[in-house]
Amino acid sequence: MKKLIEKIVTKPGQPGMVGDGFRVFNYIPGADISKRRISPFLLLDFNAEYDFGPSDHIRGVDVHPHKGFETVTIAYKGSIAHHDSGGNSGVINAGDVQWMTAGEGILHKEYHEETFSKTGGPFEMVQLWVNLPKKDKSTPAHYQELKAAGMGKVELADQVGTVNVIAGNFNGVAGPAETYTPVNLFDIKLTEGGELTTSIDAGHNTGLLVINGSVLVNGEIAGEHSFVLFENEGEEIHIKANQKSVVLLMSGAPIDEPIVSYGPFVMNTQEEIHQAIDDFNSGKFGILN
Repeated sequence: MKKLIEKIVTKPGQPGMVGDGFRVFNYIPGADISKRRISPFLLLDFNAEYDFGPSDHIRGVDVHPHKGFETVTIAYKGSIAHHDSGGNSGVINAGDVQWMTAGEGILHKEYHEETFSKTGGPFEMVQLWVNLPKKDKSTPAHYQELKAAGMGKVELADQVGTVNVIAGNFNGVAGPAETYTPVNLFDIKLTEGGELTTSIDAGHNTGLLVINGSVLVNGEIAGEHSFVLFENEGEEIHIKANQKSVVLLMSGAPIDEPIVSYGPFVMNTQEEIHQAIDDFNSGKFGILN
């Protein structure tokens, strides 16, 4: 049975700036999609392609804390660097992903890689926040740097496109990301007229972001930069590209627990939020310059 579509959300209003290096359209949470409705996903920011131009300083977001969830940054164009208080650092380029588990608490910063910041150029990325269940919110913070070459690869028949499997399983091909709850994350590229079919668990909360182009999703048109939210009914998803297109398909098993958030902290109770703030203020998240 085809997975039914609940709604198609067009690109939200005007973009907002995160620091001075990320010009994002926010889809989750929003008036159309709540965190509870799309659990385990807490946030979806999309930096549609934009050229920031050359800069005499490195653009980005300075040191800030996180606790209780994971941040997932997917690079489509440009270069993004990362440092955190766990001693991790790295640079991701087109096709790469950085997956940071904040867990019990961490400090990090994300910014345009130095050379890229100096020269400028097309920049395009997605950031997702993925919730952790209560039992894992105090797991030690850690970091996965997932390079394009290590993604699960699916070459579609007749050379109509490719699927990079970041997490979960696409038609029998697994992705490299280690997750705490069942999550699928598929980076799909299709030529004009290219199509594919896959199945997603009916119980998963499922969405699709059109990064570029325009596609038919189970027979309904989803234009560029729109987000498709599926109902929790049916399993089959069929995508056909009206033009050369890039889409991000995501799904996850809902975490049926309370969500209490305060800025960069996501816990289950208000008391836990107060404790997270105390932990941060007392230096338990480490040091990062």
